[in-house]
Amino acid sequence: MTITFIVLTYNRTDALLAVLRSLAKQCNKNHQIVIADDGSNLDHVQRLFDQCAEFKCPVLHVWHPDVGFTIARARNLAASHATGEYLVFLDGDCIPNRNFVARHERLAEAGYFVNGSRVLLSQQLTAQVLADEIDLSCQPASFWLRARLSGNSNKLLHLVGWPFDLFRAKKNFQWKGIRGCNLGVWKQDFSSINGFDESFEGWGHEDADFVLRLSHLGIRRKNGFLATEVFHLWHPESKRNNVSENKNRVVARMKTNLILADKGFRELDAAENVESVKLTQLH
Repeated sequence: MTITFIVLTYNRTDALLAVLRSLAKQCNKNHQIVIADDGSNLDHVQRLFDQCAEFKCPVLHVWHPDVGFTIARARNLAASHATGEYLVFLDGDCIPNRNFVARHERLAEAGYFVNGSRVLLSQQLTAQVLADEIDLSCQPASFWLRARLSGNSNKLLHLVGWPFDLFRAKKNFQWKGIRGCNLGVWKQDFSSINGFDESFEGWGHEDADFVLRLSHLGIRRKNGFLATEVFHLWHPESKRNNVSENKNRVVARMKTNLILADKGFRELDAAENVESVKLTQLH
């Protein structure tokens, strides 16, 4: 199986580089990295080019102009250049655990998507990670116990052993715990629902809509808890001006059988891609 890891970013190259360092240790020739850049400025882009970790697989940077919060389009553009049979979506501030790649490979199954989970980090611990003072991927259980007790992380469950396939599969759509920052889906299923819906404006719930339409297609949810955790670096909360409107759209769609995004993967404009989308092969 070939996998493309699509990593979303916007003007936070220090966090992105930490994510890429973790992926570089795990990826091999059967993988591809596509950086979905939602319009980072030139300084951030140049730093990425200068400091990107060495990979054993191809790394592609897909950039489009900054016209606001358009992560659905950034992800769709990246997916249009994905060569993998399977897509894993990551946010550029979510560092994969040491077995992230292998566990996504193991959980991938026809008829399912994988909904991963995350561990939230404090501002203090985040600063240490971004300064490259701490490598989260090699920390023992004692480190995480101290981090939890001191308030530097929000959970310890990622340390618990779990029978790999027990209680992971869900029959019906469940909104709770949907994470666009850690999501695995077959590319064919992604295409069948027309990808992420770019008609959702601003922050919030485009990932819930994506999962809902997968459910309408008949694709079941498989939870990646205690397997595919990512470590979410602290950042100020995003503006959530349209969150209620976006939520209401998803609630309304729950009463339908809608599968296709109103404006998605199939509507990418070829002329616009040529004129304004920049592709750079890093490795």
